[in-house]
Amino acid sequence: MPGARVASGERVTLRTVEEADVPFLQRAAANPELRYPLGNSPRNREQLEIHKEDDGTDRFLVCLDGDDAGPGSPDEDDIRRIGGITVRDADWRRPELGYWLIPEVHGEGYATEMVSLVVDYVFRTYDHPAVGARVYAFNDASRGLLESLGFEEEGRIRRDRFVDGEYIDNVRYGLLREDWGDRIE
Repeated sequence: MPGARVASGERVTLRTVEEADVPFLQRAAANPELRYPLGNSPRNREQLEIHKEDDGTDRFLVCLDGDDAGPGSPDEDDIRRIGGITVRDADWRRPELGYWLIPEVHGEGYATEMVSLVVDYVFRTYDHPAVGARVYAFNDASRGLLESLGFEEEGRIRRDRFVDGEYIDNVRYGLLREDWGDRIE
């Protein structure tokens, strides 16, 4: 079962990732609709096991909570896992976001809510002036999401990854704390 609630929006909840979530994460990592846009290689269960040591990454499970899901570890029947989001390197440099949702919920507005929740989390938890994200140039949905939240394109790594038979540019985005400003309560 997923772990404790870290943040909640109108529809989306961020929860800690627990051992029971590994099969969901493994299936998602093997899904070509997600793996190619994220640039991930297929991973087995052992490679996806929860990191026991502190590697500087905050990992969250993105869930839709039912009415009976409490702040602690809810019953399996009270939640629906729909994605994941990470905050990398926040302990030593500008945090960088990585995120995904299962294809069945694409286009329903969950991504905007989950990224907003995690940006709030980053600026409340860490004393960094900005947060960043990287997106492949072909991923118009993710680029549009970041831009709609105030992220600005900061650079491009040309021909960064080989995806589906061609080299793809990686676009870097950043959001300054003062540009997020009033959204932080």
